[in-house]
Amino acid sequence: MNSDLLLRALACGALMLVAAPPVHAEGTFDIPAGARFNQDKLAKITEFFKNEVATGKVAGANVLIRQRGKEVYHETFGVQDVVSKTPITDKTIFRLSSLTKVITSVVAMQLIQDGKIKLDDPVSKYIPSFANMKVGVEKKAEDGTKTLELVPLTRPITILDLMRHTSGITYGFYGDSLVRKAYAAANLYAGDFDLAEFAERIAKLPLHNQPGALWQYGHSTDILARIMEIVSGKSLLEIEREKLLDPLGMTDTGFFVTEPERLQRLAQPVPNDSNFRVGREYRTEVRQKWESASGGMVSTMSDFSRFAQMLLNGGTFEGKTYLSPKTFELMASDHIGKGSGVERDYFYFPGDGFGMGLGFAVRTDPGNAKPPPPGSLGELKWDGASGCYLVVDSKQDMFFVILEQTPSERQRVQRTLKQLVYEAMEN
Repeated sequence: MNSDLLLRALACGALMLVAAPPVHAEGTFDIPAGARFNQDKLAKITEFFKNEVATGKVAGANVLIRQRGKEVYHETFGVQDVVSKTPITDKTIFRLSSLTKVITSVVAMQLIQDGKIKLDDPVSKYIPSFANMKVGVEKKAEDGTKTLELVPLTRPITILDLMRHTSGITYGFYGDSLVRKAYAAANLYAGDFDLAEFAERIAKLPLHNQPGALWQYGHSTDILARIMEIVSGKSLLEIEREKLLDPLGMTDTGFFVTEPERLQRLAQPVPNDSNFRVGREYRTEVRQKWESASGGMVSTMSDFSRFAQMLLNGGTFEGKTYLSPKTFELMASDHIGKGSGVERDYFYFPGDGFGMGLGFAVRTDPGNAKPPPPGSLGELKWDGASGCYLVVDSKQDMFFVILEQTPSERQRVQRTLKQLVYEAMEN
């Protein structure tokens, strides 16, 4: 199947899912378009975060809601770190963790748009060692012991698999499968290595599952980034600056914070919540060769709000087009829904009611919770282990962002913030 046909088939199938009729449930799911914010109700967000800071759960946070191109809520809370006690500002630098994946994926879509890569390209076209990868299948003996049998791929890993996390590439810091244990034992992060070396390290490991069979969180985006380097002839940061960061005016967004002036603006979690639990030391302040496309970027609210507005605008910002309407539609559609053959398990991170676009989760239905979590059909979202969180709701012409550094409190904080945001909306 050629790439154009694949693009059309994927887009049509995905859009059928995203365009499913609304399901109006009790609570705040799928509020009719045109809702506006009640400022008195938004004050509950302020109360919540002031309490989070006062009780020492988070050092600080920056929360922004923009609707119809205007700020409807923008507050900073607490301090960059509890040692310096410097207040949080829009120039405070935060570790994005996995929100890095969204930035990487947007630039990958720009390269697809330019014809540099195609969704149905096999990864081995660019990284030959990926042609020899095997899938690790667990076999259980009569005595209960498990062994790993390596079986051939039923089909090659593709760019599409990397972008929707169906490659079989995983992480070694969660779960207890034998493949994940092999990742943990492989010392993937040893020494000073670049994306080229990292890709070769991944190529030596077994895949968790056959390509396209299961949504599986892992280092897929790092392999995607290596391909981006190969086709552009530039480092990941160079290509991201050229195509996205510099044109958008994201001057403080990158991979490392080593300059004295910028170090003074780097946010830190409270001391008893400093383990980001990503299988490695988070070495933002030390310049390395590896530009982690899966979780290594830093940004500020000044920068990231411009990126979020570009997504809400459907790929444009201040008169410049970054993603064409067709490309953005493809990126923001569900690619693992009915008919895709992709299974979901306990570790399905997008969550109930969400499919997967090419870089972020896409709301496709209310889910099974009663009442369902708030939001709109077609909502785009992602977050990271550091606590940073992005929600883009095109139906309400609204996005909100929280930048914070709190690995252990993030899920509770994000759930509460989202509930308070939508409870503040009125028809």
